[in-house]
Amino acid sequence: MNNLFNPSDTSEILSRLEKLSPTAQRQWGKMNVNQMLAHCNASLETAMGLNSPEKLNAFVRFIGKMLKGKFFGEKPFMKNSQTDPTYIITGNPDFETEKER
Repeated sequence: MNNLFNPSDTSEILSRLEKLSPTAQRQWGKMNVNQMLAHCNASLETAMGLNSPEKLNAFVRFIGKMLKGKFFGEKPFMKNSQTDPTYIITGNPDFETEKER
């Protein structure tokens, strides 16, 4: 599995992103390429602390700790798995803007 902390993986991922075009066929889920880029950008911004997620109550945090290994292990996400509503992109964002982000 690719890792953003591995320089060779990072260069491969960047190379793949450079090859994207607005007419690229979707290969994972229901999003078009513009939405996928916006979705990835939103996820990375949250990971970098630029977007703060909603505060969770104690019960949800407890359940989250129990399920953490399922979502943050070495196993990749399954195709067509449900997306957190925070990261569902509606509309059609601008391809070049999202690619640049």
